[in-house]
Amino acid sequence: MPREPEFIHDLNDEQQRAVRHTNGPLLIVAGAGSGKTRVLTYRIAYLIQQQKASPNEILALTFTNKAAKEMKERIKQLIGDEARRLWMGTFHSVFSKILRFEAEKIGFTSNYSIYDTDDSKNAIKQLLRENNYDPKEIRPRTIQRLISDAKNELIHPDHYQEKFVHSTLDDITAKIYGQYVERLKHNNAMDFDDLLIKPIELFQKHEEVLEKYQDRFKYILIDEYQDTNHAQYKVTNMLASKYQNLCVVGDDAQSIYSFRGADIRNILDFKNDYEDAVEIPLEQNYRSTKAILKAADSIIKRNKSQLDKTLWTDNDMGDTITMLDNYDERDEANRVANYIKELKARKGYDYNDFAVLYRTNYQSRVYEETFRRKGVPYQLVGGLSFYQRKEIKDILAYLTLLINPDDDTNLVRIINEPSRGIGNKSLHDLMAQARAKNQSLWRILENVEAIDLYKPAENSVKKFVSMINELKRDMENGKRLVDITKKLLEKSGYMKALVEENSPKSMSRRENILELENAISYFEKNNTNPSLSSFLQEISLITDTDKYDEDKPAVTMMTVHAAKGLEFPAVFVVGLEEELFPVGSRDNEEVNIEEERRLFYVAITRAEEVLFFSHCRSRYKYGEEQRKRRSRFLDEVSPDVVRTETGASIKQNKKKLGQSNQTNHNSSGTTIEYDWKKPLYQKNNRSSNNTQIHYDNPDEDPFQVGAKVEHNIFGPGKIISRSGQGERTKVVIYFTERKQRKTLMLRVAKLRVVG
Repeated sequence: MPREPEFIHDLNDEQQRAVRHTNGPLLIVAGAGSGKTRVLTYRIAYLIQQQKASPNEILALTFTNKAAKEMKERIKQLIGDEARRLWMGTFHSVFSKILRFEAEKIGFTSNYSIYDTDDSKNAIKQLLRENNYDPKEIRPRTIQRLISDAKNELIHPDHYQEKFVHSTLDDITAKIYGQYVERLKHNNAMDFDDLLIKPIELFQKHEEVLEKYQDRFKYILIDEYQDTNHAQYKVTNMLASKYQNLCVVGDDAQSIYSFRGADIRNILDFKNDYEDAVEIPLEQNYRSTKAILKAADSIIKRNKSQLDKTLWTDNDMGDTITMLDNYDERDEANRVANYIKELKARKGYDYNDFAVLYRTNYQSRVYEETFRRKGVPYQLVGGLSFYQRKEIKDILAYLTLLINPDDDTNLVRIINEPSRGIGNKSLHDLMAQARAKNQSLWRILENVEAIDLYKPAENSVKKFVSMINELKRDMENGKRLVDITKKLLEKSGYMKALVEENSPKSMSRRENILELENAISYFEKNNTNPSLSSFLQEISLITDTDKYDEDKPAVTMMTVHAAKGLEFPAVFVVGLEEELFPVGSRDNEEVNIEEERRLFYVAITRAEEVLFFSHCRSRYKYGEEQRKRRSRFLDEVSPDVVRTETGASIKQNKKKLGQSNQTNHNSSGTTIEYDWKKPLYQKNNRSSNNTQIHYDNPDEDPFQVGAKVEHNIFGPGKIISRSGQGERTKVVIYFTERKQRKTLMLRVAKLRVVG
C-alpha cells in the first residue's frame, strides 16, 4: 500500500479519522465552520492516492455547482489533473448526465429538454385551460408545488388520488398530475424533479443498468446530507447498496429546507439505515469568534431533534453581538448602512466583507433604496435570475427547438415572438390538430398544408419551419454556437424588433441578449467538445448561489437560506420579529419552530468577527403600519454575549413564548392567557347607550394584527390591519375560505379568536 500523503497532517485528529476511514458507511457530523469541505476533498484525494479507487469510480454529490467547482479545484491541487475524471457535481447535474446516456430505456431521447420552474408552470397552466379551469382561480404555481411534493415523495399519479384527495384542489391536482407527466413525455422533456426520480425508475426497470452504475461508483460521498429529500435518499441508497462505501457529511443543525422536501430524518436515522456505520463529529470551529459561537450554541441547544455535538474554537472571544432596536424598517436600513460605513472606516473592511441577511426576499427593497441613496454598493443574490428574464428565455426556447423540436411548451412560447402573423386563433387550431392526432405541434407545422388554416398564417408557419430547419442544418454541419445564435437573432427578427421599439426597456433587453452571446462564446472556448445540448443543460441547472461573486466590491444582500455555506467577516441579521423571523410563529407546531431556530443558527454562524441582530417596533404590511414584537429568539440567545448599542445588557423575557388556543401575545413579547368562556369585551358601565371595547390592560386585547379569528358568516380569517380606538376600532380581515378582505367594526363584528 502506498505511503500516506503529507497532506493528511494538515488536518486535526477527528478530520484525519474521517479521511482514513475508507471501508464501509461513514457519517461525518460537521458543525458550522468545522472544515467539512476540506475533509471531503482530502478524503477523495486520499482514496485515489491510496489506490482504493480510480477517479472515475468516485461519485461526489453536492447541492451547488459552486461547491462542486471549489472541491474539484482543491482536489486538483492535491493530486493533479486526475481530478478531471471525477464524477462530481450537484444531484441534478450528475443524474441528468446519467439520463442522457440511458434516456431511451425509459422512453425519452438523449436531447430531452429540462424544464425550469417557469416552464413547468406554463405547461400546467395550459393543461388547466384544456380542462376548462381558470388559471386565475386555480393557480398553476399551487398545482405545481403539490405535484413536486408528490414526485419527491415518489408518489405516482395513479396513487395520488388514493393518498391525497381530500378537497376540490386535491381532486384537480390528481387530474392534472397524470396529464402533466404525459405532456412532459410527449414533449421529450423532464422537470427538475424528474432528474431525481427518473433514475429511480430507470434502475427499478433495468437492473443491469443499476448494477453497471453500482460497479462504476465504488465510493459515494454526499455533501449537506441533511438537505436531501426522499428521492435523493432513495437513489443514492440504490447506488450504494452493493459496496456500502457511502460517506455522508452534514449538520442536522443546518437542516433548513423542509419547505422543498428535505427530510432531516435522513441524517438523524443514518446509523439505523447502515448498522455498521461509523459516526465522526467535527466540532472544532475555525470560522467564528467565541462570542458568536456561544450565541449560536445557546440557540441550537433548545432544539429537541438533533445529533449530539458541541462546537468549540481556539479563536479569540471577539466583540459582543450588538442588538439594534429600530422604529421601523427605514430606520433599520439607515442604521445598518451607517454601521457599515463606520465599520469600514474603523476596522478597514471592504464592502464585500459585509452581508445583510433577511428571512424573505421582499425585505431587500428598502435596503436597495437606502444603499443607493447613501452610496453603498451592493449585490443582490436571489433576485430575478439572468436566465429567467423574458428575452433570454425566448432565445433559449428557440435554441431548444434546434435539438428538441417536439418540445411544445417552448415552441408555443416563441412561434409568434416577435409577431409574425400567427395569432391566437391560428395557434389554437394548430394545437387542436396536434392533440387530435396525438402528435407534437412541430409535426403539425411541418405539414401545415394538410390542415385548413388562415392563408397568411400558413405562409408564416412555413417560413418559421424553414428558418428552424436551416439553423438545425447549420448546427449539424458544425457551425459555432455563437454564430448560430447571431443568425437566429437576425432571421427571427427578434433583435430588429427590439431596436425598432427603441425604448429604455427594449435597449436593456438587447444588452441582455448580447450578454447571452458572450456566455455562449465563453462556453465554447472553455469546453473541449461544446454542444448546444450541454450548454442548455448547464445553464438550466444554475442556482442563485452560483451567481454570487465573492470578489465584487459590494455589500451582499440575501436570504438566510441563500447564505448557507457562505461566510463573511461582518453580518447583519435583520427583521428579527415574530411572524417574520420566525415566520408563522402563531402556529403551535414545534417542528416548524425548530426549523426556524436552525435557520437563525445558520444566520449566526455565517459571521466570522462582527455580528448584529436587528428588529423593528413597527413595519408596513398590506399598506398599513403594524406594531411588531421582537423575535422570541432574541430571548433565547445567551445574554452574556449580546449588548445594546450603548453597551448595556439586553433585557430578556424569561417566560416561554408559546401559543395555544388559550394564549395570545402582546407587543412586548409576554404570554397572556384568557378564558374562552369569558366575554372578550364588555359594555362600559358608565353609559348604557355607548358600547365600547374595554380591557383592564390594553395589551390584553387579543384582536391584534396577525390574530386568527372566526366570523359566524365569513368563516375563518386573519386580522391583517387595525385602526381607530375604542368604539371606532376597525379591523381588516382576510377570510381564507372566501379569499376576500372585509373591514369590520370590532365592537359589533362578534369575532372569536381561534388561535
